[in-house]
Amino acid sequence: MTVPKRRWAIEFFRLADGSEPVRKWLNDLPDEVRGKVLARVDLMAEHGPNLDYPYTSQIEGPLRELRLRFGKARYRILYFFDENRVGILLHGFTKNTASVEEADKKIAKARIEQHSERLKRQKPKQEQQKKR
Repeated sequence: MTVPKRRWAIEFFRLADGSEPVRKWLNDLPDEVRGKVLARVDLMAEHGPNLDYPYTSQIEGPLRELRLRFGKARYRILYFFDENRVGILLHGFTKNTASVEEADKKIAKARIEQHSERLKRQKPKQEQQKKR
């Protein structure tokens, strides 16, 4: 009997207004590109934080980039795995330079901070529910 492989949870970062910037970015991509980017996300769900170069690379601290080259264009999703070991898709963009722009890193780092703060606020609520 084959044991099914564990898949890692992957979530879209959600802004305070409920919108998901990476999902919007994906929806704006041409169908063929979107399919290839989503295949990379699926690969990430299969391998989790063990997915390595050339599919992903370290940016800074917990921040990583999911990488895809299609034709001459380079598509990236900045992400990290949170304390619950959930992959959070933070920021998607088409890369035009050799390195990730500081502006893109800044967006992703701010979203990491927002996500981490949300988790901290949720912990007391979860602990209260456990006591009931």
